[in-house]
Amino acid sequence: MGVLVGRKAPDFTAAAVLGNGEIVDGYNLHERIKGKKAVIFFYPLDFTFVCPSELIAFDKRYEEFQKRGVEVIGVSIDSQFSHNAWRNTPVNEGGIGPVKYDLVADVKHEICQAYDVEHPEAGVAFRGSFLIDSEGNVRHQVVNDLPLGRNIDEMLRMVDALAFHEEHGEVCPAGWTEGKKGMDASPEGVAKFLSENEGDL
Repeated sequence: MGVLVGRKAPDFTAAAVLGNGEIVDGYNLHERIKGKKAVIFFYPLDFTFVCPSELIAFDKRYEEFQKRGVEVIGVSIDSQFSHNAWRNTPVNEGGIGPVKYDLVADVKHEICQAYDVEHPEAGVAFRGSFLIDSEGNVRHQVVNDLPLGRNIDEMLRMVDALAFHEEHGEVCPAGWTEGKKGMDASPEGVAKFLSENEGDL
């Protein structure tokens, strides 16, 4: 499938560890995020190297996502029990601590395959991130190779850009951040924007 932008986010039901530490067997994506925006991010494995830095970075920004009405959901091919053990391992011992968002167990690899982020040789997920709007549509995705950690602030920027577009109807030019001007999606709009802002690009 490759690019999911513009499509419905594939649904799934799997075991998970919730942000409050509860382990559940029938965690369903569409039920969990119904009417909300969400970020789903895939990572290779629990108890590895780049991964804890990313999960902790998401956790440190969790309130920022929540303020924007966005659910955060992590997915790897580990079991719910491995997720739980990693949450219960202190950060200074390679754990992630009690992160406040849900971690889904993709032990059958069905979810990473549905999102087309499974590494063809390693059998784990690439570092794929998907921004889903309140209608369940994928609006942004980025996929990093295994050694390349994500910038979580960039995902927050994309959340803000989507919210700006939905509220104002304007499009977001290169490098747009909260508080900057948008652009009317017309020849006149782009001419006006560039005449006023070309020096800042």
